[in-house]
Amino acid sequence: MWGDIAISFLLAFIISFMATPWSIKIAHKIGAVDIPKDNRRMHQNSMPKLGGIAVISGFLISIIYLLFVVTIEGSVDIFGQEQYFKKLIGILIGIIIITITGILDDTKNLKPFQKLLGQILAAAVVTIFGLQIDSINISTIAQIGLSREFSIFLTIIWIVGITNAINLMDGLDGLSSGISLISCISLLIIFSLNNSPMIAVLVIASLIGALVGFLPYNFAPAKTFIGDTGSNFLGFMLAVISILGVAKTYTIAVIVLPILVLGLPILDVVWAIIRRIIKGKSIKAIFKADNEHVHHKLVKRGFTQKQAVLILYGASAILGMFAIILFDSGIWKALSFLLMVAAAVAVGYKNFIMKKNQANSETKYECTVCKYIYDPKYGNEKAGIHKHTAFADLPKDWVCPVCGEKKDVFEIYENK
Repeated sequence: MWGDIAISFLLAFIISFMATPWSIKIAHKIGAVDIPKDNRRMHQNSMPKLGGIAVISGFLISIIYLLFVVTIEGSVDIFGQEQYFKKLIGILIGIIIITITGILDDTKNLKPFQKLLGQILAAAVVTIFGLQIDSINISTIAQIGLSREFSIFLTIIWIVGITNAINLMDGLDGLSSGISLISCISLLIIFSLNNSPMIAVLVIASLIGALVGFLPYNFAPAKTFIGDTGSNFLGFMLAVISILGVAKTYTIAVIVLPILVLGLPILDVVWAIIRRIIKGKSIKAIFKADNEHVHHKLVKRGFTQKQAVLILYGASAILGMFAIILFDSGIWKALSFLLMVAAAVAVGYKNFIMKKNQANSETKYECTVCKYIYDPKYGNEKAGIHKHTAFADLPKDWVCPVCGEKKDVFEIYENK
């Protein structure tokens, strides 16, 4: 098994890593370039946004090769009772639909309902080809059977929901791809502990390799974005893999684990829906983009983009570890883990704020008009500004004591 996992990872990594520079060239040729036009964009310069095709290429080449090898070896029976071949064909068609929808969006800027239609179509194809949650085991003796109609509905809602959750997290360099990678690693560990189908393990190992190959180009400062093509693909695959990986054990406990692993994007999308409905006072407001996602809020609180991404990586990893401990060791050890993490975060955040405030209190600012330098060490006594007052804490109506210009003309002073 581990040999297959290693090969699937390495092959996907190599293909994705080598294909990403080509995706950058293709993006420029077909106009798949993100130009910052509003305050939702966190980047300043135009950026190619077709990195998703590199991730998809690495994933598909790797998994097709591995499936061919394990089928010949006989270690995985894709034509057996579980009908994995049929399910994989459905997943492949779904990937094609998601990819086409994403490329059209990256080049033509589709309307929200058009993107949603593509996502629903891809999810529907997967369910039609047999990948569904058809029953839930409450215990070893009790089982809830789901009607075919409800099973299809539930599966489509899950796939479309996770697809959009990852898509909405794609707001900072390396954010959606990094969180997806952390989620994949967490699910891989859970699948290994759960004795999940080998096919699910190979699929997720290939996806991990493709993401690791792409991240060097996507982490801040990014050379390319994964785009809607990539973020929709990642969400789609995470949703599908989470179903495929628990196919033999649809217990409530096991179903909760993928929800915990994907907790960060799920919470973000749920809150986005609630927030937009309240503000817009209509269902249509759900499709209106805003800059109130969790990554936007972190940047507004003064964190750099890289710091915000690392914080969200940490939150995603904590949720993944919580899910793993919950499955392997039970609820009490999982809660103990959360309490220790919460204590460590509280102490770390307090130290961070103290160092940040100290740095702010020592930073000098220069007026770009008259070159007056505001030094927090001395303040501005004539204007009633006491010593050691940070520039950020100055009143909004404070003006340069030399030329009378407002605060917004000042820039950080760098000693030359």
